[in-house]
Amino acid sequence: MQQILRIPLPSIRIRQSWLRISLLSLLTCSLVEGRMIELPRPEDVEMKLSSCIRRRRSVRSFKEKGLTPEQISNLLWAAQGITDEKFGFRAAPSAGATYPLEVFLSTKDCLYRYEPGSHQLEELIKRDLRPQITTAGLHQGFINQAPAVFIICARYERTTNRYGERGIRYVHIEVGHAAQNLHLMAVALGLGSVPVGAFHDKGLKRILKTDLDPIYIIPVGYPR
Repeated sequence: MQQILRIPLPSIRIRQSWLRISLLSLLTCSLVEGRMIELPRPEDVEMKLSSCIRRRRSVRSFKEKGLTPEQISNLLWAAQGITDEKFGFRAAPSAGATYPLEVFLSTKDCLYRYEPGSHQLEELIKRDLRPQITTAGLHQGFINQAPAVFIICARYERTTNRYGERGIRYVHIEVGHAAQNLHLMAVALGLGSVPVGAFHDKGLKRILKTDLDPIYIIPVGYPR
């Protein structure tokens, strides 16, 4: 992972930012009734794996051009898609096939949650939450600039119920597998991405309106 930006922010500024976020979430977010959106079938890509690994870089400047449904489909499938329909195994390995991860997608139109079993997106909040996610991400402006922002969250107990405290480590290992898959798929699709681990956990949970624990933010778009 590239070096994380260290931005000195006075604590009072952070508290004021989260007060604004909480008020905006209460006053302006439009919740929807979980409408499911079909994604295109994931397609094979031409680029060799070795080329994807060689070309991957952290991109922090994106064009305004949005992603296609086909690109979004491939990115989500690479992170958490089903690769074995008989047993339900996914693209990223999981300790005991407990699959603790949930992937959210924020665009200019809506916040979605990925459903791997049906390869669909569930509409959650019909609003552009990227500015708020940027605030949660310590004001790293490239988050808001990216047309697609993926957030990987975890429900730890799915894994810790079987493996105890050791399961926490397994979850963190798994999120690394899923994220790297997404980063490499982005390269194969001619896109750029950047791993973001610096963010305010509780603030991001409030924005997503979830009880899951956010672990990873991945902005994706066309490199500028």
